[in-house]
Amino acid sequence: MASQRPIRILVLNPISELGLQRLPAGRYQVGKDLAEPDAVLVRSADMHSMQVPASVQAIARAGAGTNNIPVPAMSARGVPVFNAPGANANAVKELVLAGMLMAARNLPAAQRFVDGLDPAAEALERQVEEGKKAFAGFELAGQTLGVIGLGKVGCLVAHSALQLGMNVVGFDPEITVDAAWSLPSQVRRAGSVGEVLRSARFVTLHVPLLEATRHLVNADNLPLLRPGGVLLNFSREGVVDDAAALRALDGGALGRYVCDFPHGPILRHPGVIALPHLGASTREAEDNCAVMVAEQLRDYLEHGNIVNAVNFPGVAMPRESAFRVAIANANVPNMLGQISTAMAQAGLNIHNMVNKSRGEMAYTLVDVDSAVSGEVLAALRAIEGVLAVRYLPAAG
Repeated sequence: MASQRPIRILVLNPISELGLQRLPAGRYQVGKDLAEPDAVLVRSADMHSMQVPASVQAIARAGAGTNNIPVPAMSARGVPVFNAPGANANAVKELVLAGMLMAARNLPAAQRFVDGLDPAAEALERQVEEGKKAFAGFELAGQTLGVIGLGKVGCLVAHSALQLGMNVVGFDPEITVDAAWSLPSQVRRAGSVGEVLRSARFVTLHVPLLEATRHLVNADNLPLLRPGGVLLNFSREGVVDDAAALRALDGGALGRYVCDFPHGPILRHPGVIALPHLGASTREAEDNCAVMVAEQLRDYLEHGNIVNAVNFPGVAMPRESAFRVAIANANVPNMLGQISTAMAQAGLNIHNMVNKSRGEMAYTLVDVDSAVSGEVLAALRAIEGVLAVRYLPAAG
């Protein structure tokens, strides 16, 4: 960055110290109350009602979901929003396995029964032996698990389920190449959500909350689930139509609903096992998320590279010059031509350039052979459709 002052990172939530250590004190100033911050680090804080300072050039979410960030507004300003997909995947996977075991072995009800026993009772042992009959369950081995959403978490869940002796059927219409490579060959691919529901005794959801996935499991397809089946939602509140799930529980079409998003209507229903949003609540997951987003943020602020931004294309270019310009712009025709012309008119020789687009957003990195003046940067900013221009000379 051109400025000699430390790069200021505003932190809105407690962030793992391992992650903050990736932002060295000599070059970065990190704190909760910073004027004119260059970037924001956030976990769960709601930024929709926040007046995001004009100085902010990037936002990094130490987690996967970005529902708490005004992404469209940031896109309009040319501000990338980074996240940490997969960093908490193992933590979520382990909780899904715990959810299946709790449902299969009736563990929450059994625990409540034990909590109600009198430790001083003379007949305690007999009460335990008589009471345990109400909590007999079944084993996971030999059961079929349906996995809807085969990203990092879904693939890990599928792999662990196979190791437990389960059969696994999966569905994901937008599976990535990387996910396909990591998916165990024993997983049978389904062609629809309905096919998964018909095939499995357990169904677990691992999809983002989008308009297309809202109420993905609903009153129309829940009856397809085998009677007594178990539905697990450790994805996002809203992916399941909770009202439909409660009706399915009451009618016997659904045996258990296990979720990580407790709220009024589902609380204290005997068929619901609700956990207090524990999916990523492990020390290891918090460390992994913080380290990932801190490194991505630093790479962007110092070199303009973009990895894991939810609203920008992925762009990375090795440094071949000390003088670099990063440009965020609308994805419209002749933008590269205008950028190149502005630099050529200033006598700048382009050493290397990369441009990529994602939907309506485009992003360009340009390495030139000599220093870039303020006049050139102003000319670039004046191009219609340019959203943000940053000059990134190599640190001395």
